[in-house]
Amino acid sequence: MPSFEFEDTASGLIAGIDEAGRGPWAGPVVAGVVVFLRREVDEFLLQHLDDSKKLSAKSREILYDKLLVAQKQGHILAALGEASVEEIDSLNILQATFLAMRRAVAGLGRKIDFAIVDGNRKPIDLGCDCMTLVKGDSRSYSVAAASILAKVTRDKYMGRLAQQYPAYGFDKNAGYGTRRHIEGLRQYGIIRGVHRLSYRPIAEIISASGSSSLENESC
Repeated sequence: MPSFEFEDTASGLIAGIDEAGRGPWAGPVVAGVVVFLRREVDEFLLQHLDDSKKLSAKSREILYDKLLVAQKQGHILAALGEASVEEIDSLNILQATFLAMRRAVAGLGRKIDFAIVDGNRKPIDLGCDCMTLVKGDSRSYSVAAASILAKVTRDKYMGRLAQQYPAYGFDKNAGYGTRRHIEGLRQYGIIRGVHRLSYRPIAEIISASGSSSLENESC
């Protein structure tokens, strides 16, 4: 379960940072950053915050709403950043993830003193000292909160894409390579600006079809 153990290793404004969307074949990568200004927040938050992947969609949405309330009440600082599909293809997913994290930190509007970053790769140019923490979203409250914000925000985005392109099942698979997604790709092709052209499964479809884009309104 998460705790404030790692936040207590530093002083000042301590941020947790996590991302959502490194693995999918479609959509942006989204980073969240959270700073607990006060720890006397809604007890439900501290009891249920965890790695977003371990939680149901309903639980994530409840926690997401409570985090927004805590932000409005001034108990936490929170911000989001993203990197587009084009940036992922241009920079590679790791560098695009770091870009999204830098944008999230900049979005806080306040300088942080230290960051706890989920994973084992340290972002560059965050503007503060930082540490990496493997499985940080299940070990640090700040990282877990950032994980929830990033995951729910990205899922909402993919849900809107699903309304525009229902054949791909983005509302269910969030852009991952599920059977329905693959079937949509085979029938309708890739969507420029939505699919990551640099990802091998997408590149293979382009190579096989000889087409770089297809936006079919009937899909």
